[in-house]
Amino acid sequence: MNEFEYRAPQTLAEALADYSAHPSAKLLAGGTDLIVQMRAGRKTPDVVLDIKHIAELNELSYDAAKGLTLGAAVPCHIIHNSDVVKREYPALAELAGIIGGTAIQGRASIGGNLCNSSPSADSIPLLIAMGAICRIASAKGERTVPVESFCTAPGRNVLEPGELLVSLQIPAKSKGTGSYYLRFIPRNEMDIAVVGAGVEVTLSDGKISAARVALAAVAPTPLFVTEAGAALIGKEPGSEAFEAAAQAARNAATPISDMRGTVAYRKHLCAVITRRALEAAVAQAKERQ
Repeated sequence: MNEFEYRAPQTLAEALADYSAHPSAKLLAGGTDLIVQMRAGRKTPDVVLDIKHIAELNELSYDAAKGLTLGAAVPCHIIHNSDVVKREYPALAELAGIIGGTAIQGRASIGGNLCNSSPSADSIPLLIAMGAICRIASAKGERTVPVESFCTAPGRNVLEPGELLVSLQIPAKSKGTGSYYLRFIPRNEMDIAVVGAGVEVTLSDGKISAARVALAAVAPTPLFVTEAGAALIGKEPGSEAFEAAAQAARNAATPISDMRGTVAYRKHLCAVITRRALEAAVAQAKERQ
């Protein structure tokens, strides 16, 4: 690992000023990705900004009108054990409990998982399905970006030099809404998904009135499959509607063959995992009507 200057700004304004002065610096929220990359020599920053102690990046609050504000540095174990998250966003609480092991969850954050921008990131499909919005700040001001537009290529995203992710805003969920994330991994100790699917559905008068589907590990970026959601709208929740959405997900996927599976295998799994995730989300939606 190369030598670097370590800084730990205590306020957002201080962090943005430091980042503006050192745009090639790397941000440390949990470090579960960054430290590994630095040790491997893949990243060699001269300055590391530890943003773990900034209040705005550690906010976890819920408002019935605005929804959930999730700071980019809130560690997964806090999310997993939060009563408000478990009550209002149970799929998010469950998701936070499968990112790495217990030690990783003490440091890793959903915001960091998003900023790492891996095509196989577990958190991103669910964030897309739930309609999360990114709050991005720099010394020049702030902007917002939907999560589905955040990742641009493997390991790349829309953040410009000097910009950082402050928080995620996840809309409040109406009655009859259910969300779920499901992934396939070949053995319990392997953390990288072969395929992952995040879904959200809203039921109204016995039919699906809103639906969003997103996939992990089957495209250069996490994939928002608008065709799958459209295939569900206005349909009664059941095997016919689920199969139509599953096939739309399969058709949208553009995976590669690698050590974790072939193209054909992963496209098949897209349909299977999407269908099962929808079944679980609908079951949750019925419980919350």
